[in-house]
Amino acid sequence: MLKVAKFGGSSVAGAEQFKKVKAIIEADPARRIVVSSAAGKRSSEDHKLTDLLYLCHAHLTYGVSCDDILETILRRFVEIKEALGLSYDVEAELRAYMARLNKDTPVDELVSRGEYFTSRLLAEYLGYTFVDAASSVFFTVEGRIDKERTYEAISAALKANGRILIPGFYGRLPSGKIRVMSRGGSDISGALAAAAADADVYENWTDVSGILMADPRIVKDPAPIAKITYAELRELAFMGASVLHEDSIQPVKEKGIALNIRNTNRPQDPGTMIVDSIEAEGSHERFITGIAGRRNFSILTVQKRNLNANRSLSQALDILDRYKAPVEHITLGLDSFALVLSTGALGEAVYEVIADLKKECAPDDVSVQEGIALVAAVGRKMTSKPGVSGRLFKALGDAGVNIRTIAQGSDELAIIVGVENEQFETAIRVMYDGFAG
Repeated sequence: MLKVAKFGGSSVAGAEQFKKVKAIIEADPARRIVVSSAAGKRSSEDHKLTDLLYLCHAHLTYGVSCDDILETILRRFVEIKEALGLSYDVEAELRAYMARLNKDTPVDELVSRGEYFTSRLLAEYLGYTFVDAASSVFFTVEGRIDKERTYEAISAALKANGRILIPGFYGRLPSGKIRVMSRGGSDISGALAAAAADADVYENWTDVSGILMADPRIVKDPAPIAKITYAELRELAFMGASVLHEDSIQPVKEKGIALNIRNTNRPQDPGTMIVDSIEAEGSHERFITGIAGRRNFSILTVQKRNLNANRSLSQALDILDRYKAPVEHITLGLDSFALVLSTGALGEAVYEVIADLKKECAPDDVSVQEGIALVAAVGRKMTSKPGVSGRLFKALGDAGVNIRTIAQGSDELAIIVGVENEQFETAIRVMYDGFAG
């Protein structure tokens, strides 16, 4: 058994969090690869080191002193070192780096130092070999991850050292320069490490006990999702749920490696297990996995007697493509079709779109309804349960929620309803209480 454990910024925010990480690592000898973010916030009033480093670069760019910021960063690292009795002279190395900073220092190099120094300290504390991401995570000239080189380097480092710790968030370009990933890039680094090692499980340790069935800002104490497929996760993310970005799961998804989201502050919680497929489940399993949604859509309806649906729909899609307004859902009727689009994407171009539709499609009527929210019930078992749609629509109707559009994906993983923006939260609560609560 081999596990890769990635720890986010809140998990390595200070010495007390380092101790929790060590207890987690020592509890399971299978955790032989660790990936670390930069130290995050210790409290709501605190600052993430990455944010401070970005601020420091802005100061340097405009010729403003950032000494106070650098001293704040230095104190964070020294406090961790001294509290844990570590020998790594982080102060000397960081001060030497600080002395070289100037307005020409690349921003990627500077902000990557948060992960670098946090990982140096954590590697010593865990007794793991530090493997710099600059020598193990590689980008192509175009800025894409060079998976072949990266996998070879990480695999070789693990074989040579047995237990390794790699900083997340950055790697190296062919030119030798440091390149950082997008925010949340440490998640990508962790997934790359898991794929490189052909791990059995990739553990993503954070400050929540897995993925919740609904937004806790809308539903009080929503239940956690024990197990979810990658396809369901993608559907929830598309509908607005705050889950892992697709880029951060692709390497493990490609290799069929299970991803376990865990809570550093509650390691006893099993978290959410994300897998490629779920073959058999007990009858007690919920057939709705999660509920998510997004506000601010528009429904563009085109009506025409004896409508040639294929031709008219194709013309409409071509028009919207010209205005770079992607269509989210399509509903076809005998003499009409309706297109659901992001109101923001359509913008002021809505009037030009209507004019072009009237000119090219010669409809009897074109109408636009704004202020629509889309809410999706996502679940792999919905199609095996007769009457799910009927129950859902009845529950919404009984609560006075007016359904403006209905859609179901071709993969039958989600039932999506369009409601008025003002009824968005009501719709989510009704669906949760009726099917998950």
